[in-house]
Amino acid sequence: MGDPVAEYTARLQQQEREIKSLSAEIERLKNPQNLDLSSTGLDELREENARLKYRLNILKKSLQEELWHTPTWRMHRSRSLPTSRPSLGDYQCNSAMAMAQMMKAKGLKVNPREIAEKIVQNIPDNELIERTEIAGPGFINVHLKKTFVSKLLTNLLVNGVQPPPLDRKQKVIVDFSSPNIAKEMHVGHLRSTIIGESVCRLFEFIGHEVLRLNHVGDWGTQFGMLIAHLQDKFPNYLSVSPPIGDLQAFYKESKKRFDDEEEFKKRAYQCVVRLQSKDPDFIKAWNLICDVSRNEFQKEFEEKGLVELDEGRKIVFAPGQSIPLTVVKSDGGYTYDTSDLAALRQRLFDEKGDVIIYVTDSGQAGHFQLVFAAGQMIGWYDPKVTRVEHAGFGVVLGEDKKKFKTRSGDTVRLMDLLEEGLKRSMDKLKEKGRDKVLTPEELTQAQQAVAFGCIKYADLSHNRINDYIFSFDKMLDDRGNTAAYLLYAFTRIRSIARLANIEEAALRKAAETCEILLEHEKEWKLGKCILRFPEILQKMVDDLLLHTLCDYLYELATTFTEFYDSCYCVEKDRQTGEVVKVNMWRMLLCEATAVIMAKGFDLLGLSPVQRM
Repeated sequence: MGDPVAEYTARLQQQEREIKSLSAEIERLKNPQNLDLSSTGLDELREENARLKYRLNILKKSLQEELWHTPTWRMHRSRSLPTSRPSLGDYQCNSAMAMAQMMKAKGLKVNPREIAEKIVQNIPDNELIERTEIAGPGFINVHLKKTFVSKLLTNLLVNGVQPPPLDRKQKVIVDFSSPNIAKEMHVGHLRSTIIGESVCRLFEFIGHEVLRLNHVGDWGTQFGMLIAHLQDKFPNYLSVSPPIGDLQAFYKESKKRFDDEEEFKKRAYQCVVRLQSKDPDFIKAWNLICDVSRNEFQKEFEEKGLVELDEGRKIVFAPGQSIPLTVVKSDGGYTYDTSDLAALRQRLFDEKGDVIIYVTDSGQAGHFQLVFAAGQMIGWYDPKVTRVEHAGFGVVLGEDKKKFKTRSGDTVRLMDLLEEGLKRSMDKLKEKGRDKVLTPEELTQAQQAVAFGCIKYADLSHNRINDYIFSFDKMLDDRGNTAAYLLYAFTRIRSIARLANIEEAALRKAAETCEILLEHEKEWKLGKCILRFPEILQKMVDDLLLHTLCDYLYELATTFTEFYDSCYCVEKDRQTGEVVKVNMWRMLLCEATAVIMAKGFDLLGLSPVQRM
C-alpha cells in the first residue's frame, strides 16, 4: 500500500492542482472577451460554467474532508518492528515519535525521548519483555524473554499454525479472474487468477467467510436459480414482461428455494448449462433479470436527484471524481459503469458483504474509483464500516520489457504457457539427476510442483502494483527468492528427521515434553523469525500485498540455512555414518520451520513434495 502519509499528501496535491485549474477556467469564462457572443453555443458555455463551479465546490469540500477527517492512525501509523541488529534488541517501537507529532499538531511541544521514558516506566511486569532501552531521539528497543518465545514455539507445534486473533467474522467477497466464456484463457488472466485465489485463501485462514466471484459472462449459479424461479413464478415471461418490482426480495426467494429444495437446486444448475449453451429463451431470461437490476438502482439515483442529462446520456457526477459515471447511454444501452454499479449493490445488499475486493489490472483503477464514489454518494455503504477496495496489478512483460506476446505478436494462451512450464521443469529435474533417484510418480509430482509453483510464485513474489518480467529461466533457478529454491529448502528440512529415522509420532511427543532451547544466536534468530508469521498475515490483510509473504518465506529459509550450518541437529559417527546423538530441541525447530513454510505455501497456492 506504501507510505500512508505520502499517499494522502499526493492526493491533496492533486486536488489542489484541480482546484487551481478549474478556478482559472471559471475566470476565463467570466471574461466576455474570451466568448464568441455571436455563437449559438453561449447557453452551452453558461451551462459549462455552472458545472465547473459545481465541480470546484465538490473538490474544495473533498479537500477539507481529507484534511480533517483522515483517521489519525493512518496519518501517524506506528508499530513495533523487528530489528536487523541484535544490539538494538529484538523489536524496536517508534510510537514516541508519532505521539510527539500528534501532540505538536495540537499545540503541545514534548520531547519524544520524554514520551519514550513515560512509556517504559508504565510497562507492567510481564512474561514477554526481558528489558527495554531508549535509543536516539526516542526509539524503544525491546528485548524478548527466551522462555516466552520457547513457549510460543511449543504451542505452535502442539496446536498447529494459528491465524492472528480475529475481532469478528466477516463476509469477504473477492471478484477475480473473470475469463471470457467465448474465448480461451490467456496470460492476461494469469495475475488476476493467481492473486485473487491467494487473497481468498488468506481471508479464509484468518477465519472469515469468503465468497469467490469468478464472472464467466455473468452466467453462474446465481443466474441459474433466478431463472428457475422466474420460470415458476412467471411462466409466460417470454411474451409478457414479468412485474418484478423488488429484485432483492426475488433473489431471497430463489436463494431460499435453492438451499431448501433439492429438485429446485438441480433445475437451477440445468438452467446454468442452458444459459451457457446460449439457449435463446434463457438468454432472454438473463437479459430480463439484468434489466430489472439496472433499472432498480437507476431509479434510486433519479429519485435522489443525482442523475443529469448530457446529450441524451444519463450521467452522475460523484464527489471527488473528475469525470461523470454513465448510467444510460444516449441509445438507451448500458455500460460497464452500469453493470458494476448493479454488481456492487447486489454484493452489499443481497450478499451482505463486509469486505468487497476487486482484483483486476491497474488500468481499471479510475473506473472502480468512480463506481465506489457513486455507491458512497447514494448511501449504499460507509467506507468506515464496509471495506470496498480495488486490488490493482501491473501487466506481465516479456524479457524484451514489452507486453508479453508470442513471437508472432499474438496473446500467449494460458495452456501453452503451462505446458511450456511442465517441459522446462522436467528438463531442470533431469539436469539435476533427479530422475535417477525419484520414482516415476515422485518425479511427476516434483515436475508439477516446480512448474506450477514457479509460475505462481514469480507473480506473487513481485509487488502486485508493479509490472513484472516473465522469465522461465529466472523462475526455475534454484538460487535466490524463487519457488524452486523454497520447495527444495522445504524438502531438505523434511528429510532431516527422515534420515535420522525419527518418526512423526516421536516428534509430536517431543513437542509436548521437550523444552526448545534458544541459547545459540542462530537458534534465537530462527525462533523469532518463525513467530513473525502472524504479523506478516496481518500486514497482508491490511494492504493485500502478497509479496510480503514471499519475502518472509525466503527470509525464513535463509535463516534456517544459517541455523543448520551452525547448529548440529543430528550428530553422526564420521566413520560409520550412524546416528550417535539427536538434539531434539533443534529437530523441533526444524519441524516448526517446516509447518510455517507449508502453511505459507498453502496460502500462495503452492504444492510442496516430500522428495524432490
